[in-house]
Amino acid sequence: MRVLVTGAAGFIGHAVSQALLHRGEEVVGLDSLNAYYDPALKRARLARLEGRPGFTFVHADLSDAAALDDLFARRAFTHVINLAAQAGVRYSLEAPDAYLTSNLVGFHHLLERCRRHPVEHLVYASSGSVSGLNELLPSSVHHGAGHPMSLYAATKRANELCAHSYSHLFGLPTTGLRFFSVYGPWGRPDMALFLFTRKILAGEPLDLYNFGEMTRDWTHVSDITDGVLAALDRPAAPDPAWRPDASTPERSSAPFRLYHLGRGEPASLRDAVALLEEALGARAAVRLLPMQPGDVRDTFADISAARADLSFSPRVGLREGVGDFVRWYLDHYRL
Repeated sequence: MRVLVTGAAGFIGHAVSQALLHRGEEVVGLDSLNAYYDPALKRARLARLEGRPGFTFVHADLSDAAALDDLFARRAFTHVINLAAQAGVRYSLEAPDAYLTSNLVGFHHLLERCRRHPVEHLVYASSGSVSGLNELLPSSVHHGAGHPMSLYAATKRANELCAHSYSHLFGLPTTGLRFFSVYGPWGRPDMALFLFTRKILAGEPLDLYNFGEMTRDWTHVSDITDGVLAALDRPAAPDPAWRPDASTPERSSAPFRLYHLGRGEPASLRDAVALLEEALGARAAVRLLPMQPGDVRDTFADISAARADLSFSPRVGLREGVGDFVRWYLDHYRL
């Protein structure tokens, strides 16, 4: 394969690029290295990729159509994995334009280049947050996702709909993967476990919303990486049994698929903090606060479709995963 990985210096993009290189694929990693969080962490991830046989880095933004035209003209990609996006639910309340530019305009530019320079498969990151006001648990790809609670979630749902239109109109195989609460080594500083770890070590209080009773389907980055590669190796195909009068949103008469990638075992914020305290050997000061706008109270992924179609089987439990993250954190920051 010759794979374009967008967001290659990001948390999941870095892990996926490592895994692709490990199995001998050629990887072109694209990243804008923006300053949403400390670019030094992105450059540290990138340093682990650059110099490895088969890896090439391109410093560009998906919103730059000319840069993408040049890249696709020069490199005949067989597969594309889109992991570039403006992330973060709360930040979407502060800087909505960044989400429209990166997640909508950027994704549209990528779809167009995949159409003009036909690739065998486009795999892209969506989010478990698209479920929004739908509180049926566990959350299934069979459920509707028409009521997002944040602009971030709305852009991710829009990506799924745009991908389906390109699959239908142009026969482009697309697979969307809804990630659930990904954590682990080399994670993002704005994500819960990373933020909690920093504050515990600094002696600062942790803000636990919904008075600590929110639950998350914590999923280790290594399991997410396994799911991404499994999806990549199984290009979406039309479902011959699909009928408009009995439609399900995760598949189609077009080469289009959606899957949930999670652990399938949610745990509360309180449980996660307790495991961090155990791994760090330190106590956390906690402030219990009400829900914030845009937050989902509970996430719990039904991963049965991914198990059946992709042989997806998460291996890392929360206790093991928290210990893995803490060891990386202490080593990386020399604490």
